[in-house]
Amino acid sequence: MATFPLTKQAYISKTNDEKEEYKETYQKYNEMLQTLPKGRGWMSQHVLQYQGFWFNPDIGLKGAMLVQNHFKPRPTDIFLAAFIKCGTTWLRTLMFATMNRSLHDISSHPLLNTGPHGCFPCLDTHNFSDCPISDLEAIPSPRLLATHIPYPLLPESVIASGCKFVYIWRDPKDVLVSMWYFLNKLKPKEQPPLSLDEAFDLFCKGISDYGPFWDHVLGYWKASQESPDKILFLRYEDLKREPSVYLKRLAVFLGQPFTIEEEKEEVAQKIAKFCSFENLSNLEVNKCGVQQFNTEVAVENSNFFRKGQIGDSKNHLTNNMIEHIDHITKQKFNGSGLISDELLTS
Repeated sequence: MATFPLTKQAYISKTNDEKEEYKETYQKYNEMLQTLPKGRGWMSQHVLQYQGFWFNPDIGLKGAMLVQNHFKPRPTDIFLAAFIKCGTTWLRTLMFATMNRSLHDISSHPLLNTGPHGCFPCLDTHNFSDCPISDLEAIPSPRLLATHIPYPLLPESVIASGCKFVYIWRDPKDVLVSMWYFLNKLKPKEQPPLSLDEAFDLFCKGISDYGPFWDHVLGYWKASQESPDKILFLRYEDLKREPSVYLKRLAVFLGQPFTIEEEKEEVAQKIAKFCSFENLSNLEVNKCGVQQFNTEVAVENSNFFRKGQIGDSKNHLTNNMIEHIDHITKQKFNGSGLISDELLTS
């Protein structure tokens, strides 16, 4: 595992106190690497268990620690949160287009030339080496920020700030398959690919980036029940089936409801069509572009667009696998008010 030094560029424009605070975080990170419980990694050789969740040591763990120690929230911040491969690429575009609909016409929209992650930064990865977390302070309010960090690991300052969260979750069977495809593409060439059987076993044990999946979902679900005005909880399958309906609900939650005139002009429907999987996946920037998250991670935009379908896991998992995951889901979500029989038959 690589250590996490503070680069020269990260020092620029920082006060001496800030430099010392960052140094302390990096030192703690490096000291913890050899002490945290290890599990088999999907993309990296190992994942590490930190405060009850599993993280890629060179990406997720650094991000979580830096957010906990250095991120300065604003009450106007809007977060898009989710476990990985739950639809955040798509929801990024819907949120960005909705919040900025008065600024950009679809014919000349930034999303035509910039990938979704370039328009809507991820808090977890926009914070290492040459992209220190303090760079986010330059973004004007309201900031749109994505995160995969579990709710219990968010700093108290974020919860107390009054900012808003949009959380999206998805059938765990489809999450498993999508994550398996995605992380295998990002694995270093010298590492053998993870088989679906191996991925299934790890996923069911909760050992995956930002996992366990069920704990991640429940953390935000319970928080949304306590603060429904601050956390909008969405299900991918619902959004997929009725995008315009849920886009209007999203706009109200974000404080920018569609006007009567916009309703007449079907602006919500136009945004949903523009941000559809079919349209976005065929844009040149998403077929050939690359998203440079930081000095360590670059991902081809095409890797974020596979199928976007509901129930594709049925084409990959055996009946026994499906039954086992459904059983875990029923057990984990029992009594939460979150689970329904419809989820297990979608």
